[in-house]
Amino acid sequence: MSAVPIRAARRNANAVLGGGIVGLLILLAVLGPQIAPHNPLGLDLLSRMSEPSAKYWLGTDEFGRDILSRLIYGARTSVWISFATVAFAVFFGLIFGVLAGFLRGWTDRILMMFNDAFLAFPGLLLALGIMAIAGASRNAIIIALGLAYMPAVVRVAKASVMSIREREYIEASRVMGNSELTTMLRHVLPNCVAPMTVLATTMFGWVILSESALSFLGLGVPPPAPTWGNMLATGRPFITQAPHLIILPGLCISITLLGVNMLGDAIRDRLDPKMQG
Repeated sequence: MSAVPIRAARRNANAVLGGGIVGLLILLAVLGPQIAPHNPLGLDLLSRMSEPSAKYWLGTDEFGRDILSRLIYGARTSVWISFATVAFAVFFGLIFGVLAGFLRGWTDRILMMFNDAFLAFPGLLLALGIMAIAGASRNAIIIALGLAYMPAVVRVAKASVMSIREREYIEASRVMGNSELTTMLRHVLPNCVAPMTVLATTMFGWVILSESALSFLGLGVPPPAPTWGNMLATGRPFITQAPHLIILPGLCISITLLGVNMLGDAIRDRLDPKMQG
Protein backbone atom coordinates (compact mmCIF):
# COMPACT_ATOMS: atom_id res chain seq x y z
CA MET A 1 0.00 0.00 0.00
CA SER A 2 1.36 3.40 -0.94
CA ALA A 3 2.11 6.09 1.61
CA VAL A 4 -0.58 8.49 0.33
CA PRO A 5 -3.65 6.33 1.23
CA ILE A 6 -2.10 5.53 4.62
CA ARG A 7 -1.54 9.23 5.29
CA ALA A 8 -5.09 10.07 4.17
CA ALA A 9 -6.58 7.33 6.38
CA ARG A 10 -4.58 8.55 9.39
CA ARG A 11 -5.67 12.13 8.71
CA ASN A 12 -9.33 11.12 8.55
CA ALA A 13 -9.04 9.05 11.73
CA ASN A 14 -7.44 11.95 13.57
CA ALA A 15 -10.13 14.32 12.36
CA VAL A 16 -13.03 12.03 13.28
CA LEU A 17 -11.78 10.86 16.67
CA GLY A 18 -10.22 14.15 17.71
CA GLY A 19 -13.21 16.15 16.49
CA GLY A 20 -15.56 13.78 18.30
CA ILE A 21 -13.74 14.17 21.63
CA VAL A 22 -13.51 17.95 21.34
CA GLY A 23 -17.13 18.17 20.18
CA LEU A 24 -18.25 16.11 23.19
CA LEU A 25 -16.24 18.36 25.48
CA ILE A 26 -17.88 21.48 24.04
CA LEU A 27 -21.30 19.83 24.27
CA LEU A 28 -20.74 19.09 27.96
CA ALA A 29 -19.60 22.65 28.52
CA VAL A 30 -22.64 24.17 26.80
CA LEU A 31 -25.29 21.78 28.11
CA GLY A 32 -23.68 21.02 31.47
CA PRO A 33 -26.52 22.27 33.70
CA GLN A 34 -29.05 20.27 31.68
CA ILE A 35 -26.94 17.09 31.53
CA ALA A 36 -25.56 16.93 35.08
CA PRO A 37 -27.75 14.57 37.16
CA HIS A 38 -27.07 16.35 40.49
CA ASN A 39 -25.98 19.67 41.92
CA PRO A 40 -22.15 19.59 41.81
CA LEU A 41 -22.03 21.41 45.16
CA GLY A 42 -24.78 19.37 46.84
CA LEU A 43 -23.67 17.43 49.92
CA ASP A 44 -24.76 13.91 50.84
CA LEU A 45 -22.70 13.06 53.93
CA LEU A 46 -24.32 9.65 54.29
CA SER A 47 -22.89 8.65 50.90
CA ARG A 48 -19.32 9.89 51.36
CA MET A 49 -16.79 8.22 49.01
CA SER A 50 -19.37 5.74 47.80
CA GLU A 51 -18.67 3.52 44.81
CA PRO A 52 -20.58 3.88 41.51
CA SER A 53 -24.27 3.11 41.94
CA ALA A 54 -27.63 3.69 40.29
CA LYS A 55 -27.95 7.04 42.10
CA TYR A 56 -24.35 8.19 41.68
CA TRP A 57 -23.07 6.72 38.44
CA LEU A 58 -19.40 7.49 39.15
CA GLY A 59 -19.58 7.53 42.94
CA THR A 60 -19.13 10.44 45.34
CA ASP A 61 -16.23 12.35 46.87
CA GLU A 62 -15.23 12.95 50.48
CA PHE A 63 -18.21 15.28 51.02
CA GLY A 64 -20.75 13.10 49.26
CA ARG A 65 -20.83 15.25 46.11
CA ASP A 66 -21.65 13.55 42.82
CA ILE A 67 -18.42 13.03 40.87
CA LEU A 68 -20.11 12.82 37.45
CA SER A 69 -21.78 16.20 37.93
CA ARG A 70 -18.51 17.74 39.13
CA LEU A 71 -16.65 16.35 36.11
CA ILE A 72 -19.25 17.85 33.77
CA TYR A 73 -19.04 21.24 35.45
CA GLY A 74 -15.26 20.92 35.48
CA ALA A 75 -15.35 20.52 31.69
CA ARG A 76 -17.48 23.65 31.51
CA THR A 77 -14.88 25.59 33.49
CA SER A 78 -11.93 24.26 31.49
CA VAL A 79 -13.53 25.00 28.11
CA TRP A 80 -14.52 28.55 29.06
CA ILE A 81 -11.08 29.40 30.46
CA SER A 82 -9.29 27.77 27.53
CA PHE A 83 -11.36 29.53 24.87
CA ALA A 84 -10.95 32.91 26.56
CA THR A 85 -7.21 32.39 27.08
CA VAL A 86 -6.56 31.29 23.51
CA ALA A 87 -8.61 34.23 22.18
CA PHE A 88 -6.61 36.63 24.38
CA ALA A 89 -3.23 35.18 23.35
CA VAL A 90 -4.06 34.96 19.63
CA PHE A 91 -5.63 38.43 19.42
CA PHE A 92 -2.76 40.33 21.04
CA GLY A 93 -0.05 38.00 19.77
CA LEU A 94 -1.29 38.35 16.19
CA ILE A 95 -1.35 42.16 16.45
CA PHE A 96 2.19 42.38 17.85
CA GLY A 97 3.54 39.69 15.50
CA VAL A 98 2.10 41.35 12.37
CA LEU A 99 3.39 44.77 13.40
CA ALA A 100 6.86 43.41 14.16
CA GLY A 101 7.10 41.34 10.98
CA PHE A 102 5.63 43.90 8.57
CA LEU A 103 6.97 47.24 9.82
CA ARG A 104 10.40 45.94 10.91
CA GLY A 105 12.96 48.53 12.12
CA TRP A 106 12.55 49.96 15.61
CA THR A 107 9.00 48.62 15.90
CA ASP A 108 10.31 45.09 15.43
CA ARG A 109 13.21 45.57 17.88
CA ILE A 110 11.07 47.02 20.68
CA LEU A 111 8.23 44.51 20.36
CA MET A 112 10.55 41.52 20.13
CA MET A 113 12.61 42.78 23.08
CA PHE A 114 9.52 42.58 25.31
CA ASN A 115 8.46 39.31 23.70
CA ASP A 116 11.86 37.73 24.34
CA ALA A 117 11.66 38.89 27.96
CA PHE A 118 8.40 36.95 28.35
CA LEU A 119 9.93 33.95 26.55
CA ALA A 120 12.77 33.88 29.08
CA PHE A 121 10.32 32.49 31.65
CA PRO A 122 8.69 29.06 31.30
CA GLY A 123 4.98 29.57 30.56
CA LEU A 124 3.64 27.89 33.69
CA LEU A 125 6.21 29.60 35.93
CA LEU A 126 5.24 32.99 34.50
CA ALA A 127 1.56 32.20 35.07
CA LEU A 128 2.32 31.14 38.66
CA GLY A 129 4.04 34.48 39.32
CA ILE A 130 1.15 36.48 37.89
CA MET A 131 -1.41 34.40 39.82
CA ALA A 132 0.53 34.90 43.05
CA ILE A 133 0.22 38.66 42.57
CA ALA A 134 -3.30 38.88 41.11
CA GLY A 135 -4.91 36.18 43.26
CA ALA A 136 -7.03 33.19 42.29
CA SER A 137 -9.98 33.98 40.00
CA ARG A 138 -11.15 33.09 36.51
CA ASN A 139 -10.18 36.45 35.02
CA ALA A 140 -6.74 36.29 36.63
CA ILE A 141 -6.18 32.80 35.20
CA ILE A 142 -7.17 33.96 31.71
CA ILE A 143 -4.83 36.97 31.84
CA ALA A 144 -1.95 34.99 33.38
CA LEU A 145 -2.12 32.10 30.90
CA GLY A 146 -2.82 34.49 28.01
CA LEU A 147 0.36 36.42 28.75
CA ALA A 148 2.28 33.17 29.21
CA TYR A 149 1.29 31.80 25.79
CA MET A 150 1.18 35.06 23.83
CA PRO A 151 4.95 35.09 23.02
CA ALA A 152 4.61 31.86 21.04
CA VAL A 153 1.83 33.44 18.97
CA VAL A 154 3.97 36.52 18.33
CA ARG A 155 6.81 34.34 17.04
CA VAL A 156 4.59 32.33 14.69
CA ALA A 157 2.78 35.44 13.43
CA LYS A 158 6.03 37.28 12.76
CA ALA A 159 7.51 34.30 10.90
CA SER A 160 4.37 34.06 8.74
CA VAL A 161 4.38 37.77 7.96
CA MET A 162 8.08 37.81 7.06
CA SER A 163 7.44 35.10 4.46
CA ILE A 164 4.54 37.09 3.03
CA ARG A 165 5.73 40.72 3.07
CA GLU A 166 8.14 40.33 0.14
CA ARG A 167 5.67 38.72 -2.25
CA GLU A 168 4.46 40.39 -5.43
CA TYR A 169 0.91 41.14 -4.34
CA ILE A 170 2.20 43.04 -1.29
CA GLU A 171 4.34 45.22 -3.53
CA ALA A 172 1.39 45.64 -5.91
CA SER A 173 -0.76 46.84 -3.01
CA ARG A 174 1.85 49.48 -2.18
CA VAL A 175 2.12 50.56 -5.82
CA MET A 176 -1.67 51.00 -5.92
CA GLY A 177 -1.34 53.55 -3.14
CA ASN A 178 -2.75 51.46 -0.28
CA SER A 179 -1.54 52.42 3.18
CA GLU A 180 0.49 50.03 5.31
CA LEU A 181 -2.56 49.43 7.53
CA THR A 182 -4.77 48.59 4.53
CA THR A 183 -2.13 46.23 3.14
CA MET A 184 -1.80 44.44 6.48
CA LEU A 185 -5.56 44.04 6.91
CA ARG A 186 -6.36 43.00 3.33
CA HIS A 187 -3.36 40.94 2.32
CA VAL A 188 -1.23 39.98 5.32
CA LEU A 189 -3.72 38.98 8.01
CA PRO A 190 -5.76 36.60 5.81
CA ASN A 191 -2.58 34.67 5.01
CA CYS A 192 -1.89 34.19 8.73
CA VAL A 193 -5.17 32.36 9.34
CA ALA A 194 -3.87 28.86 8.57
CA PRO A 195 -0.85 28.83 10.95
CA MET A 196 -2.86 30.65 13.63
CA THR A 197 -5.65 28.07 13.41
CA VAL A 198 -3.20 25.20 13.90
CA LEU A 199 -1.45 26.97 16.76
CA ALA A 200 -4.72 27.95 18.47
CA THR A 201 -5.99 24.35 18.34
CA THR A 202 -2.80 23.02 19.91
CA MET A 203 -2.73 25.84 22.44
CA PHE A 204 -6.24 24.92 23.56
CA GLY A 205 -4.86 21.66 24.93
CA TRP A 206 -1.88 23.38 26.54
CA VAL A 207 -4.18 25.78 28.37
CA ILE A 208 -6.41 22.99 29.69
CA LEU A 209 -3.32 21.25 31.08
CA SER A 210 -1.95 24.50 32.57
CA GLU A 211 -5.30 25.44 34.12
CA SER A 212 -5.52 21.97 35.69
CA ALA A 213 -1.98 22.35 37.04
CA LEU A 214 -2.78 25.76 38.57
CA SER A 215 -5.95 24.39 40.13
CA PHE A 216 -4.01 21.39 41.48
CA LEU A 217 -1.56 23.80 43.14
CA GLY A 218 -4.41 25.83 44.66
CA LEU A 219 -4.01 28.85 42.34
CA GLY A 220 -6.87 28.08 39.98
CA VAL A 221 -10.60 28.69 40.24
CA PRO A 222 -11.38 29.01 43.97
CA PRO A 223 -13.23 26.07 45.55
CA PRO A 224 -15.89 24.82 45.95
CA ALA A 225 -16.31 25.41 42.18
CA PRO A 226 -15.29 22.12 40.53
CA THR A 227 -12.36 21.88 38.15
CA TRP A 228 -10.47 18.78 37.08
CA GLY A 229 -7.29 20.11 38.72
CA ASN A 230 -8.75 20.79 42.15
CA MET A 231 -10.61 17.45 42.03
CA LEU A 232 -7.19 15.79 41.65
CA ALA A 233 -5.83 17.85 44.54
CA THR A 234 -8.70 17.13 46.93
CA GLY A 235 -8.76 13.43 46.03
CA ARG A 236 -5.03 12.87 46.56
CA PRO A 237 -5.26 12.22 50.36
CA PHE A 238 -7.84 9.48 49.70
CA ILE A 239 -5.96 7.66 46.95
CA THR A 240 -5.91 4.35 48.83
CA GLN A 241 -9.50 4.56 50.11
CA ALA A 242 -11.16 5.82 46.94
CA PRO A 243 -8.77 5.79 43.94
CA HIS A 244 -11.61 6.81 41.61
CA LEU A 245 -11.38 10.33 43.07
CA ILE A 246 -8.14 10.93 41.14
CA ILE A 247 -8.46 8.37 38.34
CA LEU A 248 -11.61 9.94 36.85
CA PRO A 249 -10.45 13.58 36.58
CA GLY A 250 -7.05 12.34 35.41
CA LEU A 251 -8.72 10.36 32.63
CA CYS A 252 -10.76 13.43 31.62
CA ILE A 253 -7.61 15.51 31.27
CA SER A 254 -5.76 12.78 29.35
CA ILE A 255 -8.61 12.04 26.94
CA THR A 256 -9.18 15.74 26.30
CA LEU A 257 -5.50 16.32 25.50
CA LEU A 258 -5.50 13.28 23.20
CA GLY A 259 -8.55 14.60 21.32
CA VAL A 260 -7.17 18.13 21.00
CA ASN A 261 -3.79 16.87 19.74
CA MET A 262 -5.43 14.56 17.19
CA LEU A 263 -7.66 17.36 15.95
CA GLY A 264 -4.67 19.71 15.77
CA ASP A 265 -2.73 17.16 13.69
CA ALA A 266 -5.69 16.78 11.32
CA ILE A 267 -6.03 20.55 10.90
CA ARG A 268 -2.30 20.90 10.31
CA ASP A 269 -2.36 18.17 7.67
CA ARG A 270 -5.28 19.91 5.97
CA LEU A 271 -3.90 23.47 6.02
CA ASP A 272 -0.15 23.00 5.70
CA PRO A 273 0.88 22.75 2.00
CA LYS A 274 3.96 20.77 3.00
CA MET A 275 1.73 18.00 4.36
CA GLN A 276 -0.30 17.62 1.18
CA GLY A 277 0.20 14.46 -0.92
